[in-house]
Amino acid sequence: MKPNMREGYEGTGPGAITPDGCAVELYSRLPVGEEPGIIAAAVPAGARILELGSGVGRMTHALLERGFAVTAVDESADMLERVRGARTICGPIEDLALGETFDVVLLASFLVHAGDPEVRRGLLRTCVRHVAEGGCVLIQREGEDYHANVPRERVDPSGFTVRIVSSEPVGDGVNSVRVEYEFPDAVWTQTFRARPLTTQQFEEALEEAGLKVDRHLTRDRTWVRAVPTARAAGQR
Repeated sequence: MKPNMREGYEGTGPGAITPDGCAVELYSRLPVGEEPGIIAAAVPAGARILELGSGVGRMTHALLERGFAVTAVDESADMLERVRGARTICGPIEDLALGETFDVVLLASFLVHAGDPEVRRGLLRTCVRHVAEGGCVLIQREGEDYHANVPRERVDPSGFTVRIVSSEPVGDGVNSVRVEYEFPDAVWTQTFRARPLTTQQFEEALEEAGLKVDRHLTRDRTWVRAVPTARAAGQR
């Protein structure tokens, strides 16, 4: 089943496909990774977290196990059906307006690299709108070489192979990226649009939204802790 796809996005493989080309069954199989530990080390114990783009709850469930209170947001009802133990909200992230704030707002999965700059602005405005005074926004960026040395592949210890098949310019600084996930019993592909951002471009995008980098959480600088600027705080 395929819903109305976002322009430039596509997904193939068994099961439901979301508007941005993600396969629900695929994301239910992917391992959690190190992200929950990175998040837990950067925020207070028991913090209230607004997770934007939660998908099936890979990180949601791990954060709940660590004692955090999580509100999971995703535009795919099929994804949210897999989330257990968290409050869930279905709808586009850029339109979210809950009228409440959270200790932590989480924007992972490289969403800040949305090809459409208006979508990126909407995502970051949502982050600012929902972060509490004294709170923070955690953002996952692409690695510096994400669009370089393509094609490339990685064999995951859990038994599948992920390949970045191509990353081709489509104009206005945007690339069309095609990724393939090969499991012993199934193959999924996703095509999406991503805008590479230099450090300066990333920080300028944050500043435009009323955020600034507080510190980097990983050596490769892909995880960033951001806080509202004085201007944004004064507009609350």
